[in-house]
Amino acid sequence: MKPRQLLTMLLAFVLVAALGGVLTAGLLMPAVGAAGTVSNASTKLFEDLPSELAIPEPSQQSVILAADGSTIASFYMENRIVVGLDQVSQHMRDAVIAVEDKRFYEHKGIDPEGMLRAAVNNIAGGQLAGGSTLTQQYVKNVLIDAGRVSGDEKAIREATESSMGRKLREARLAIGLEQQVSKDKILEGYLNIAQFGPSQYGVEAAARHYFNKSAADLNIAESAVLAGITQSPARWDPVRNPENSQQRRNVVLGTMLDQGFITKAEYDEAVAIPIADMLNVQTAPNGCGAAGTAAYFCEYVVDDLLQNEGWGKDLNDRKNMLYRGGLAIHTTLDPVKQQAAYDNVTTSVPVNDPSGIKMALTSVEPGTGKILAMAQNTNWGTSSDSDSSATQVNLSVGLSHGGGLGFQSGSTFKVFTLIEWLETGHSLNDKVTSTKRNFPRASWNISCAPNMRDDYNNATNVEGVPSSPMMTVLEATRLSVNLSYIEMANQMDMCGIIDNAMSMGLMRGDGSALTPNPAAVLGTNPVTPLGMANAFATLAAGGKYCTPAAITKVTDSSGNDIPVPKSTCTQVLEPDVVNGVNYALQQVVSDQPFSTGRSAVLPGRPAAGKTGTANDDAHAWFVGFTPQLAAAVWMGHSQGDVSMMGSTINGTRQKWVYGGSFPAKTWKAYMTKALDGAPVVPFPAAPSRQIFGERVPVPNVTGRSVEDARAALSGGGFRVSVGDAIASDRPAGIVAATAPRAGAPVANGSTVTLLPSAGPAPAPAPEAPGPPAPAAGDAQPSAQGVLTPRRAWSGWDEYFGARN
Repeated sequence: MKPRQLLTMLLAFVLVAALGGVLTAGLLMPAVGAAGTVSNASTKLFEDLPSELAIPEPSQQSVILAADGSTIASFYMENRIVVGLDQVSQHMRDAVIAVEDKRFYEHKGIDPEGMLRAAVNNIAGGQLAGGSTLTQQYVKNVLIDAGRVSGDEKAIREATESSMGRKLREARLAIGLEQQVSKDKILEGYLNIAQFGPSQYGVEAAARHYFNKSAADLNIAESAVLAGITQSPARWDPVRNPENSQQRRNVVLGTMLDQGFITKAEYDEAVAIPIADMLNVQTAPNGCGAAGTAAYFCEYVVDDLLQNEGWGKDLNDRKNMLYRGGLAIHTTLDPVKQQAAYDNVTTSVPVNDPSGIKMALTSVEPGTGKILAMAQNTNWGTSSDSDSSATQVNLSVGLSHGGGLGFQSGSTFKVFTLIEWLETGHSLNDKVTSTKRNFPRASWNISCAPNMRDDYNNATNVEGVPSSPMMTVLEATRLSVNLSYIEMANQMDMCGIIDNAMSMGLMRGDGSALTPNPAAVLGTNPVTPLGMANAFATLAAGGKYCTPAAITKVTDSSGNDIPVPKSTCTQVLEPDVVNGVNYALQQVVSDQPFSTGRSAVLPGRPAAGKTGTANDDAHAWFVGFTPQLAAAVWMGHSQGDVSMMGSTINGTRQKWVYGGSFPAKTWKAYMTKALDGAPVVPFPAAPSRQIFGERVPVPNVTGRSVEDARAALSGGGFRVSVGDAIASDRPAGIVAATAPRAGAPVANGSTVTLLPSAGPAPAPAPEAPGPPAPAAGDAQPSAQGVLTPRRAWSGWDEYFGARN
């Protein structure tokens, strides 16, 4: 287009605009065309002017919030915080109007005087610039932001190209906008969308960045600095170019003085302040790297959101929601518990400990699935010479949420065998072998995967101290006796054990199903601390499993709720079974001799839990709970199954590393702090059935021969043994008594000992005459001369009853 033609078209546009609007501009287009052919781009600018101009909210940062409302992290493509005009100081509004558009409150979207002046400059060969009102600049920024949000590079180019067509389009839209939106709303929009620094968008973000204050509190000098930046954000940046910035600030102040926005005294005071004395620069964090000890939890939340199909049709849409949507993402994280988790983990195994050993702790609220804490002894980031252990891998979770493949759980997995034991009618008082080591392939029942059957002949007892070749399941649990638990599993279907674990949410770290092979009894499946904490939380909640939950609520920039994944809870275990399991696990966390969890005892508060140590001390665990809180602690080498034997941890050489050592002590320290001030809540009592089994009376077989008595008891499902003969009035060889006694309630399958008669006792030898015996019921002198009550022998019933 030739300069004369362009000037003719522009004059026509300005004339119509000045006369009252662009709606009649189409009438002038033929006249403009008579002066010369106009470009297609400029022609289209005047077609189909919208009657209503919809201006979208600009991109703004989203925040992830802890349960108490404190900020965990912020996310943005452009660092922007949208505020209302009433939250911007009057000085800031005045400064922008003074330097950008002094006739803002007078024109109708374009400034004819400014446009003509700019046009003459451009026709004369000057750079295509100038003449844009605040409204036009606002329109331009909106078009650029819309292109960024949609990823439309062409739209961005069209909104920034140096062409008269672009200028006319902005003018047309500006006039249309002013017909629909008030001046104050346009000013508010401009202040929120314009670039007020190299990486600061909107006046609120800029005020916080440069001055560490809200836009509502900006003074005259600060307002002049920010208003001057928008012309060239890099050139006028007060941090990188303070001299340039001071010069530009003073120009703005002079303009404000000339236009009557400030007095001469205010001007003199403001220009006298050095830029350096004004700044209090704060860097706006972006992403989980700025979340401190909660960085791994933060990443879990982000992964949760980006996998939520309700957030958008694809990953790109969901990322736009997070980085541009101005969301408030409320989470379950408890800052006090999070700090306690991190402090105690790093106290046990410091960050960058020379041993290279890692530790992770995850804590869950029973009955809700809320993740309350998630910590590990590494810094979030990339490994470097100064921080060799830094990693973005979350050791508490699996691959789906930024974690790894999981870790062998060792004896903590015995809990799921114990659940199956009680579910199938057994009891804690049942006795099982603690020495049997050979379990041939044919002896295993794995109904869901028969091909998984295999010989299992290499297990030993590591953690426990068996007291006898046969021991109760309760003792085998307290002492964590491997061979007893293999025997228990061998008597049941392995698939039932695995089903229990999976119904409580436990999966392998890669998200696949647990493997039901014989070795799984002792925890060979790689699982995660979150998975174990939540499974044990199911026990704390009386058998109610809840899916893990990290997010409670999400609202958009207007405060509207956005759907989020909800935790779902299902009753997966019978409460009676759970109470029996919890009774046994409380014995683990007790001061009884050799209890494997004795280092985890909480003073004055009942607790239950289980230790776990993988082969060669490659991984060590403690997973425990109270009725209000569950937590899992893992330690080991994150890169694989590497023995911790002989490691120097936190400055001290450790011959062995097992679940009852570092993990149990760390768990105790965390729970003590996390439950500080919480009421002491007892566990529900375990039913007699779970502890002793179905109670049946011992049949009365006294007076029978030993063979007849054995047959009668065996036929009733009892085990039978024969003890030493006792003196009685019955003929020798006839059963004189049983232990337990006849009629005593015992569990099905209990052992009854037959006591044969040895015949009558021989008559006692005559005694020498002595002092007269006291009357019945009188006191008699003891060996020390103190009178003690006479105690009559109550017979075998008392003896056998005490033994039972």
